[in-house]
Order: sequence, then C-alpha cells, then structure tokens
Amino acid sequence: MAFELAVFDMAGTTVYDPDLVVMALSEALAAVDCQVTPAETRELMGYTKPAAIRNLLIAHDLPADDAQVERIHTDFVARMLQCYRDGAEVRPMDGAEEIFHLLHERGIRVALNTAFSKEIADTLIDRFDWRERGLIDAAISADQVATGRPAPDMIRELMRQCGVSDPQRVIKIGDTEVDIREGRNAGCGLVVAVTTGAFDRAQLAPYAPDAVLDSLHELAALLETRAAAALPC
Repeated sequence: MAFELAVFDMAGTTVYDPDLVVMALSEALAAVDCQVTPAETRELMGYTKPAAIRNLLIAHDLPADDAQVERIHTDFVARMLQCYRDGAEVRPMDGAEEIFHLLHERGIRVALNTAFSKEIADTLIDRFDWRERGLIDAAISADQVATGRPAPDMIRELMRQCGVSDPQRVIKIGDTEVDIREGRNAGCGLVVAVTTGAFDRAQLAPYAPDAVLDSLHELAALLETRAAAALPC
C-alpha cells in the first residue's frame, strides 16, 4: 500500500532544540515556586503544554487551577517565542529538509503537528520558510483541535486538509512515547520513533513503534524496505 501523507512532530524531530523547551518550561514553573528537574519535564514532552504544566503542579502538590495553568503557560509561550525567534542554535533537524524533498518526489504530502501553540509553531515554520519554499503541505497545533496527543485529532484534521481518507496510508514520525500512541490511536500505517529528541531507544522501544531511527536520514531506507516487502513474490 502506497503512503500518501507523512506527519512529523516538530521540536526534537524536525527542529533541533537543545533542551530549550525543558528550560523554558522549568523557568516558567520556577517563577511560581515549582522547582522541577529536567527529567520530570522531559517525561511530559509531546503532551500539550497546559497539560504538562498541570501535571507538574499536581506532582508537586501545588495549586493547578485553570487560571494558574494559564498564567504559567503564557509565561512559557513568551519564553519559547524569544528562544525560537532569536536562538542561534535553533535550526532544522539534520536530514529534515532532505526527507521533505524526498517524500514530495514520491508523491507523499508532508505535514507537521505539535503540542506547541499555533503561535510558537508558526514562529518556527516562518523562520525556516518551510511554507514559502514548498517543503510542507500542512501544519497543525494542539490548540487547534479539541484534544491533543495521544488523541488522534491532529492527525485526522491533517488527513482532512490533505485529502487523505485512509489512515493506513499515513506515516507518523516523532520523538516521544505520546507521538507513538498518537499514531497508533489514529490507525497510521507506519509509526516511526526517532532518538533525536526527548527519549532514547530504550525509552521508546516499550511503546512498540514500527521502527526506531537514530536520524531522519534513515527514513528513506526504511520506506524502501517497506516498499520492497509489499511487492508480490
């Protein structure tokens, strides 16, 4: 079966981010006297940031009402916008733009989804000129759907936008366990994890992705292998 759409996560998957999300989230929480470790924060990468904030507040026995979560999230967004607009280290992940080109050459649409807000996602997309250069066909953020990961809402909306009706023709690629579960919940035909972000191979393997890659460069060979396996004997 030929694939028609590839849905990529952003930070840690298609965007190189030297722990800026962890840093910004930790600092926004510290501003309300919630001291979290990098490990605690990384465990929640891939989830919507309001949900991650709420979970961390609860874990530290601090108030987690909607107003408090919103205040912290607003602070986090401001920090991330500054990082992503001005941070010299922020760049496309190695192999990302090459694989976007390759997929388009094979007639596969390219989409991005993220647990960030639309404002943060658009900042990155605009910085890299991915829309203007025709490298992506669609993008969506968790705040644009009813329910973020691991619910399949974002993938289903991207399928609608790209005119893809069969989830078995969709590839999902991400760097967290919640990316994997999102792909499974959407019924994607291929769910791929990468070790370039928040989780390593040992942490990703228990969630049973179809493949774990150490680089986006490896995706081309994986697709070749899958295509060869689908050929009739």
